[in-house]
Amino acid sequence: MRAVVTGGAGFIGSALVDRLVERGDDVLVIDDLSTGSEDNLVNARLIGPGKVEFALIDIGDGGTADLVAGYRPEVVFHLAAQINVRHSVDDPVADAYTNVIGLLRVLEGSWSGGARKVVFASSGGTIYGEVNPKLLPLDEGVSWRPMSPYGVAKLAGGLYLDVYRKLRGLAGTTLALANVYGPRQDPHGEAGVVAIFATHLVSGRPCTVFGSGEQTRDFVYVGDVVEAFVAAADCADGQLLNIGTGIETSINELYRAMATITGGPEEPRRGSARLGELDRSSLDSAQAAANLGWRPTTSLSEGLPATLEWFANRC
Repeated sequence: MRAVVTGGAGFIGSALVDRLVERGDDVLVIDDLSTGSEDNLVNARLIGPGKVEFALIDIGDGGTADLVAGYRPEVVFHLAAQINVRHSVDDPVADAYTNVIGLLRVLEGSWSGGARKVVFASSGGTIYGEVNPKLLPLDEGVSWRPMSPYGVAKLAGGLYLDVYRKLRGLAGTTLALANVYGPRQDPHGEAGVVAIFATHLVSGRPCTVFGSGEQTRDFVYVGDVVEAFVAAADCADGQLLNIGTGIETSINELYRAMATITGGPEEPRRGSARLGELDRSSLDSAQAAANLGWRPTTSLSEGLPATLEWFANRC
């Protein structure tokens, strides 16, 4: 199969590229390297049997559509995004340029290039917003209440996929991701608390927990997320599917688990709560199980040691 992976030099994207190339797919990676790195593609270029091509371009650039179309992919995985929620609040126009205009460039190129499918990476926390805790873990039937321009853009992305399916026959599946963690995660990223803690702990620096630390997240391992993308290439057309574990883990619990593995301090530093941060979040992935045959297989107790080992090897 020929595939395009936008954001393919990033954390999740490069892991997906590894998986596709390993099974024999040829992949065009599109990335502007604003957060990704070509170093993340070294493994994919070595393992084969599929081939990797790389194009350095801003996803919102007018040439993106021609680039995608010219590659004539069968499937396009769209992961390129501006992911900083606070940045989207400060500059919603810039956020929309990347997350809305960029998506439209990709959809236009996919359609004109004859692709049969686009798989879109959305955000499970931000499209649903703050909800009644009694509804956790959230299923896809929960009302959408995005609380940031980033959340609105991700919600719009799934709606655009639906329109392109209806008007132009381009199939699409939207995956609403929980908090993804694992090797290659950017410690400077918006949702990179595991990476931030890992970087500090393996280098002997103190970690800061903001607020009470009792806020929860649904941490899902990157390898499991990659399998959801691969499965979505061949089924679940026209659907929005949650990709998470359904398990809430508090930031305090996360810190203690990681500190125990590394021998770090029992207690982190404490900082003021961050404005606009969700109190609790977790996703019900029953629909992904039914429509993709997907379930998370990597527990936090398995994924954290692998992640910390990767970060330790970088220091």
